[in-house]
Amino acid sequence: MFAYSVICQFTGTDAEGTAQRWLEWLIDQHLADVLAAGAASADVVRWDGEPLTLEVRYTFASRAAFNQYEQEHAPRLRAEGIAKFPPSELGLIYRRQTGDIVASPHTAK
Repeated sequence: MFAYSVICQFTGTDAEGTAQRWLEWLIDQHLADVLAAGAASADVVRWDGEPLTLEVRYTFASRAAFNQYEQEHAPRLRAEGIAKFPPSELGLIYRRQTGDIVASPHTAK
């Protein structure tokens, strides 16, 4: 299994309102789009502390499945998100991370 996380910090003047709208879009549309494009599952975490930070963690069956998602679907899906939530205008800071899942309750023996 392979993990792909998108971490978004909300630092603008209406961070709470922007985060709420972003989360509604994520739940109503974007998660389903990424799942349809190859992700096996998705979780959303709102982290404690400041600045307001949300993380979306997707799992893919393999690094190859993620690479296919990156090549065939990610550019379009990222562009849609940027158009709806322009980072420089709304004070959003994105960070992405990827890595191999080395253990989970679903894979432990």
